[in-house]
Amino acid sequence: MANSSRIPLVLVVVLAVAVCAAAIGGKVGGRRQVKNVKDNKEVQELGRYCVGEFNRRLQERTNASTTKLLVFSHVVEAETQVVSGIKYYLTISAATCDAAGPPMTFRAVVVVKAWLHSKILLDFAPSDDQPPTSTK
Repeated sequence: MANSSRIPLVLVVVLAVAVCAAAIGGKVGGRRQVKNVKDNKEVQELGRYCVGEFNRRLQERTNASTTKLLVFSHVVEAETQVVSGIKYYLTISAATCDAAGPPMTFRAVVVVKAWLHSKILLDFAPSDDQPPTSTK
């Protein structure tokens, strides 16, 4: 009989811990906004890595002499998500090497597994939030 009366107590404790964890840190496994992105050296280096990796892959697929590579400017915003490692969702400002026009915004997703010393760029694409181009 004593075991059956402990089950509701255990469920209440587990539920209370889950509610407190959600209230303090947000949804478990959810994305979290990175604060002070501009001064965060790790995030800025990840942005630089993403642009470099994009350029490397682009050169492998195309004729290197006609490819317009990107030049990293800075990470505009970032979010993290704990997965098997840390997944970063970055918004990156970059321009083409010839700098003919304003910098463009790109979305990148990269997974960092610090214990393996690895970074893997999963996605890199132009953002939907591009500044309007002037037509003079």
